[in-house]
Amino acid sequence: MTSMVPKCPTCRLEVLPRAKNPVFPFCSDRCKAIDLGKWLGGEYRIAAASKDEDEDGETPPLSDA
Repeated sequence: MTSMVPKCPTCRLEVLPRAKNPVFPFCSDRCKAIDLGKWLGGEYRIAAASKDEDEDGETPPLSDA
């Protein structure tokens, strides 16, 4: 069985374990800053349900009111 070695989400290099790496899950401060810049620049987005959808993700029926 092989153990998975974590990789930096920015540059894909192997990353030292959290105990030895203060910027985990990144490999360096540079990669950490690049990732933050992408979040602040709007390159990463978290999907949100639209106002027209209920909790199940379906559009509620129109009311006759």
